[in-house]
Amino acid sequence: MKTQTLTRSNSSHLFSAPVIVAALGYFVDIYDLLLFGIVRIPSLVSLGLSEADISLVGASILNWQMTGLLLGGILWGVLGDKKGRLSVLFGSIITYSLANIACGFVQDPFTYKILRFVAGIGLAGELGAGITLVSEILPKHLRAIGTSLVAGIGLLGAVVAYFTVEFFDWRYAYFIGGGLGISLLLLRIGVFESGIFKDVKNQKHIEKGNFFALFNNKDRLARYLKCIGIGLPTWFVIGILATFSNEFGKALGIAEPIKPGLSIMWCYVGLSMGDLCSGFLSHWLESRKRAVFYLMVFTLIFSVIYLYGGIGKASHLYTIAGFLGFGIGYWAMFVTIGAEQFGTNLRATAATTIPNMVRGTVVLMTTLFASFKESFSVINSGAMVGVLCFFIGIFCILTVPETHGRDLDFLEE
Repeated sequence: MKTQTLTRSNSSHLFSAPVIVAALGYFVDIYDLLLFGIVRIPSLVSLGLSEADISLVGASILNWQMTGLLLGGILWGVLGDKKGRLSVLFGSIITYSLANIACGFVQDPFTYKILRFVAGIGLAGELGAGITLVSEILPKHLRAIGTSLVAGIGLLGAVVAYFTVEFFDWRYAYFIGGGLGISLLLLRIGVFESGIFKDVKNQKHIEKGNFFALFNNKDRLARYLKCIGIGLPTWFVIGILATFSNEFGKALGIAEPIKPGLSIMWCYVGLSMGDLCSGFLSHWLESRKRAVFYLMVFTLIFSVIYLYGGIGKASHLYTIAGFLGFGIGYWAMFVTIGAEQFGTNLRATAATTIPNMVRGTVVLMTTLFASFKESFSVINSGAMVGVLCFFIGIFCILTVPETHGRDLDFLEE
């Protein structure tokens, strides 16, 4: 297979200001996005909730946050195509930073839900706008590597979030997250807008950012739904297997209490490594689809091991969480595929809404998981949710159009 040598010129593209700032922006985004999952138990305990209430209220707050991501994805995606990729990055950072600072002062579960909902809206804009910007400014042979660098570096925010909570009270962790977001605004100065977008921006006759245009054409709708389907296994791992790892640990008979925050951290360590590798794998294979498919099958195998492999020690569960994270490291390629599927006038709308639609499905996953637990064991309930997610994910990646090497200077009619 032919591969591109990373020359000095290529390196200057990959380590340009927009790529670096997008990576740091996603770092803060992930820190703030995963923070509730990490502080869920200690924060709700400090608010006076019982163990039973922590499970129910925690799932409810997570659902509010994910619903905010779903709605925010639409809002920021449309604005990204109408006003520009950079305007979304500024607006989303301000929104989630202020909401996270406010979370540090929360005193009751209802206010907690509202603030996580607002934070979710803000967090929805960072990834899609950043990936869209990076995809449009990099040469097509470097897009896979560039977007994987953004995601790989950015996902380490989960590791920093975990250790922040280990050394500081959960309220200070929220303050730190908000402060990091505000400081990011200074780094945005001097980052330039995508040339492809600027060429289209002033052409008034071209309809830009019409969210409903994703649904009024059969082929476009199919591409959109398949892009969403590809991402379902990623949030099955994060939203079910890692977030509720304490429940799985009990069901598996592990004596040592499992810390969900630690499971999430190890999952994201693996995810960061997987994202970095997925870009080079796609580059080497000259195929987005094959890279994602191989990693999805890898994730399926370790999901079965997690649930039915007879894990008996906490350390083993955390190790498997790391392997699961590596498997879902196709996240960067998944978002890149979403950006590459659509024309410039709908690209930010698609690339921003697709990952947040996937995040929003966590509401359905947790609801199904809770419903199944009324009749089945925790292990089998998790497995049933997983079967559905992997079936859809594998079907979608096998049937979605290949986008490796595609020229992005085109429009959706």
